[in-house]
Amino acid sequence: MLRASAAAELAGVPTSSLVCEGFLGQAASTSSGLGMPNLPVAVVPGHVDTQPADELERNIVEVTLARVIENLTAAPDEAVVAPEPGPTEVVFRGSFEEVNRLYYENRWSDGLPIVPPTVEAVEAFLAYTELDAQHSFGPLLPDRRAATVWSAAVNAVMAGCRPEYFPVLLAVVEALADPAYGVEHSGNTPGAETLITVNGPIARQLGFNDEQGALRDGFQANTSIGRFFRLYLRNVAGFLPWETDKGTFGNTWRVAMAENEAVLAEIGWPPQSSDFGFSAGENAVTISRYTGGGVVTSVFGQTPEQMVDYLADALTKIGGWEYVFTVGVASDTYRPLLLLSPVLARTIAAGGWSRRDLKVALWERARLPASKFERYLGEWTNLVPGRRTLEDLVNLRKADRVFKQSTDPDRLVPIVADPDHIQIAVTGDPLRTNAYVFAHNGMLGFPTAKAVRLPADWEARLATARDR
Repeated sequence: MLRASAAAELAGVPTSSLVCEGFLGQAASTSSGLGMPNLPVAVVPGHVDTQPADELERNIVEVTLARVIENLTAAPDEAVVAPEPGPTEVVFRGSFEEVNRLYYENRWSDGLPIVPPTVEAVEAFLAYTELDAQHSFGPLLPDRRAATVWSAAVNAVMAGCRPEYFPVLLAVVEALADPAYGVEHSGNTPGAETLITVNGPIARQLGFNDEQGALRDGFQANTSIGRFFRLYLRNVAGFLPWETDKGTFGNTWRVAMAENEAVLAEIGWPPQSSDFGFSAGENAVTISRYTGGGVVTSVFGQTPEQMVDYLADALTKIGGWEYVFTVGVASDTYRPLLLLSPVLARTIAAGGWSRRDLKVALWERARLPASKFERYLGEWTNLVPGRRTLEDLVNLRKADRVFKQSTDPDRLVPIVADPDHIQIAVTGDPLRTNAYVFAHNGMLGFPTAKAVRLPADWEARLATARDR
């Protein structure tokens, strides 16, 4: 809404954006990011979804209306924008404790101690890229700061990364800046968190854990790179709690994940990055935002046929309102992720199934009654106004015909429109028969992959790093 209002104001048309009370801080920050910090807004008290009609009417008449009239008839106050330090400016000198106090008070940290980003420490990272320090991958909403190589190095130091991780970090920043990912949605109320997946030889070269505890902290590469992502969202994109980060509950940042490519090579399966055009053996990172996840424990069976129903059931149960990204809010953007432990992947491959075969089998089985699907769209939520049926949405060409194979409310419909919308990765304890599923945040953090670009003398630089 604020983006539409900004466009109208630039065209000379006065506006007044209606903003629920809980989003006033986000509105102010978003307006500043749009270059219009004095964009007029009118508060709507409380939350409209839970107010009885008479209470909502009273709030609008007694509170909101007067502000709307004022916004449309009077010029807004002059905006005052606080200056920021330059990208290479030294802002403070002091002890470790003093630096951390300053960073915490200015909300530049995640609440944990950070490594002070001295000029010397930042420049050590720049030795692992051939890009100029001020090279920008583009502006990041909401604050519209440039996603530069230098700012990546600063936040990498703070997160506790090692300099040789820098090519991976730059690929992450490039993906973050890609409009396809949708960084502007990073502060939405479900509080989803981004998972970084690393593919290619770079994962083993940098010491990523791709075995037992693959999603747990405790390994520097996985842990610090995951932390880097959240710090970069705070300090460069501008997502701050109680302002632009409106996660109702939120989650802690996720450690970065690496696929076990040795197992993939053994069973002849391509990596997750292959879904985005990369081949086995190519270094790449994929970022995607997930609303939550759950373990699928003790998967039983000696054949893929014996396992697939349990895995499909887990994919179906982990989702809910997220199905509006299959049909509704942004059709065809739901991309759930299934992680298989190596022993499960080996068993499925030994049964003659390819990765694609597994996707198709999961798509055929991961289904729920059409009536329940429709409740997620517009009965239990208001995400698709008008309580549209799946048949309506197919007729409006907003849903694939697979969702209208009959009018029976008990017919089973898939959770995604296409088998390739199910993501699969192999990682975790090699001998545990467990899987893990993530529900996806749709277009609000769409899977985006980028190549990891290594400097020409990468092997020499890596050897130097190992000697430190």
